[in-house]
Amino acid sequence: MTKFKIDSSDPLSSTTIKADSKSHISIKNRALCLKCENKPCTYFCPSRVYSWENNAIHINYKRCIECGACPFGCPSENIYWQFPRGEFGVCYKK
Repeated sequence: MTKFKIDSSDPLSSTTIKADSKSHISIKNRALCLKCENKPCTYFCPSRVYSWENNAIHINYKRCIECGACPFGCPSENIYWQFPRGEFGVCYKK
């Protein structure tokens, strides 16, 4: 069986993000998160946007790299994601 190494480096080190004051990510029904067994959103996101603390899901949308995986990674299809408004979002460093 293959073992996967968890990269502990900051995935945002090669990006600049101009954060909007309004989140472009939301949870449709927070009660579903309580029933979710494995909380996959806390580990499938490459920039660690989601965390599970104090029995609730937390979204740090300012870390989002706009990969678009959110709606597909949640088994309950409970994450609403859209691109940030114009002039906001991720900018990759060269």
